[in-house]
Amino acid sequence: MISTFLLYKWIHILSSVLLVGTGFGSAFYMYFTLRTRHVPSIATVSRLVVNADWWFTTPAGIVQPITGYLMVRTVGYSFEAAWLQYSVVLYVLAGVCWLPVVWLQLRMRDMAVKAVSDQAALPPQFWRYARYWEWLGYPAFVAMMVIYWLMVFRPS
Repeated sequence: MISTFLLYKWIHILSSVLLVGTGFGSAFYMYFTLRTRHVPSIATVSRLVVNADWWFTTPAGIVQPITGYLMVRTVGYSFEAAWLQYSVVLYVLAGVCWLPVVWLQLRMRDMAVKAVSDQAALPPQFWRYARYWEWLGYPAFVAMMVIYWLMVFRPS
């Protein structure tokens, strides 16, 4: 029989793979597609990145704290443990970076689709948003990598 804790842990691990994997994969394709400056490709990839965020990243981002809380409660870890508190702070930091990224991606997608429709270049605002998008991604991914480290090693 599967224990409740192991079920929570399995869901937690799967959702973390979706969260970080989709985020990293989307960032990879968006980053390199932006460097081509090929507007139709940028429009296509930005649409797909927005879809991936809604279909995978958002649900996984919601599941993560729920299953994390359930595991802590089930096993009886202390919510006062430093590794756990650092993880929560870093998760919030990643979320604070991610929320404006979602907004930027929506705007970038819309500008790219319009540019394709108008057979025009991307406006300077698009490239400004692309820089913000990239800058916000770095601390979010570093935060998630540190969270993985904290989850595995649980330093005292």
